[in-house]
Amino acid sequence: MKNHLTYSIKAAAIVSLLASSLAACGGKKPNSTNPGKVSTATGIPFNQDGSFQVKPFKGQAVGPNLVFIEGGSTVMGAFTEGAGNSAKKVVSVASFFMDEAPVVNLNWTEYLDDLAANASEEEYQAALPDEKVWKRELAYNDPFIENYLRHPGFRYYPVVGVSWTQANKYCAWRTRAVNKYYSQKVGKAYDLEEGETLPIESGLIVPDYRLPTEAEWEYAARGMVGTQSLDFVQSTQRVYPWNGLSLLGKEGAWQGRYLANFKRSRGNYKGIAGESDGNGATSEVYDYPPNDLGLYDMVGNVNEWVADVYRPCSFQDFDDFSPIRRDDTLDLEDDYDYKSYNSRINNRSRVYKGGSWKDCAHWLQIGTRRYLDQDSASATIGFRCAMTSVSRAHAK
Repeated sequence: MKNHLTYSIKAAAIVSLLASSLAACGGKKPNSTNPGKVSTATGIPFNQDGSFQVKPFKGQAVGPNLVFIEGGSTVMGAFTEGAGNSAKKVVSVASFFMDEAPVVNLNWTEYLDDLAANASEEEYQAALPDEKVWKRELAYNDPFIENYLRHPGFRYYPVVGVSWTQANKYCAWRTRAVNKYYSQKVGKAYDLEEGETLPIESGLIVPDYRLPTEAEWEYAARGMVGTQSLDFVQSTQRVYPWNGLSLLGKEGAWQGRYLANFKRSRGNYKGIAGESDGNGATSEVYDYPPNDLGLYDMVGNVNEWVADVYRPCSFQDFDDFSPIRRDDTLDLEDDYDYKSYNSRINNRSRVYKGGSWKDCAHWLQIGTRRYLDQDSASATIGFRCAMTSVSRAHAK
């Protein structure tokens, strides 16, 4: 009896010790960045010889130039009459990151330089933008054809002549390039071989760069920060990335000035001499003010590719949480009779958003949408990258 009592007391002490270990750090519950020293499932200590190894994690690694977009709900679609196929739908978007500005010529020539050194000639040639998108038989755009991509004066102008397919390949390259660089910085501590990349479990590499979904793009463009009531009801919706229906600034240095680069009227791209703000076509990506999230050129300057396959009725079909149309689910390609030339819509039709230097104000409305074949390019379409947020904590 005495031995049994002694055993019970010792067992209780061990259980108490384990419980106190699990409740370390002042009784705080474990989380992703502070998982504690022992397993909450087995009580076995981490990081000892032969036990499960849990590496330090300070938060998600984030690439350069990205702005954190806290998720929430939004109303997709246009809010004015005559918006065509942009029916409205309430959706929720998970948190993500987005480039603060479109990818620029300097970024693309860096990409080409790496491909020239480390990829095949075929891959390099496939990555070249179509510089002939500037060519017009009855217009003198020759200087853009010859200089736009590579001349230093155009370094921070948005890259154009890039197809949806090329943009996706750039995203994949950027992911590899950033993670390779991050791995080299800490390689010695992780005993990496030459050219080896850190594993995802390290928490020190970034998730994939990618094109934003149409829902993410609209949510980010509206930038509805600080516009909701105390009970979290959105009191207004934005037609443009700023308040109001005017395309002119209302205060400060932008009072009375256009807030985006677009075609003001037939034949009028930039205004008269003395108040003109550019070269007549694209402008540098930081020339106009950002929206409330700190994102530049969300409308105007260049349209932007998004990930979605185009369908007129996407808003009726897709999910209301993190929506995307990847293919022709519920809206079959065959129903559009593309092969008989009765429609231009097929599974290669990709959405682009935002309006450009060559578009009238209508296309600057956030909810408007158009499409183009995924392997086509234009002097009015560029893109920016997005990245999924996989942690509430983000490493500095």
